Amino acid sequence: MRTLISTAFISLDGVVEAPGGEPGYRNSGWTFKGIEFLPEAFDIKGREQKEATAMLMGRTSYEAFSPVWPDMEDFAGYKTMPKYVVSTTLTEDDLVTHWGETTILRSLDEVAALKETEGGPIIVHGSAALNQSLSDAGLIDRYHLLVFPLLLGAGKRLFSATDKDTQKLKLVEHEAYANGLQKNVFDVVR
Repeated sequence: MRTLISTAFISLDGVVEAPGGEPGYRNSGWTFKGIEFLPEAFDIKGREQKEATAMLMGRTSYEAFSPVWPDMEDFAGYKTMPKYVVSTTLTEDDLVTHWGETTILRSLDEVAALKETEGGPIIVHGSAALNQSLSDAGLIDRYHLLVFPLLLGAGKRLFSATDKDTQKLKLVEHEAYANGLQKNVFDVVR
């Protein structure tokens, strides 16, 4: 079984919306405003590209990343990696042609089937709504969270407000940085 890893820039109050400057959110670009950049705090991002063997995202994140990431040196490791987009509305004609193999999945059942295939870890970038659905369905195996010392209030959150049984996590890696960021890597306890 493949490991499904959710990776996120997250505020202390759980917001994941528009960390890189995506339009339409009042605090857009919050990861780069007023926080000293320390390269070591972002080492996990490079490691993710080396360790992941596929990328999973929702339609909204695909539409945000696909015009930009294929040509960015910082994301070169993802260019040839197989990508999977969970969407009920996206069509093959909507996919970009210069970002490697991309497959559209229509349901969480198809994500569960993907996890049963041979191969290494699958990384989930962005995709707040998809992350909530994957978590609620028990499909996420690990979280890579880079927690920013900010309270953003309103905004899309990583975790849903669904009333459900307790899901336990085991902290397997952590580090605090001089700029206030914290890296927390959790395995989901089954």
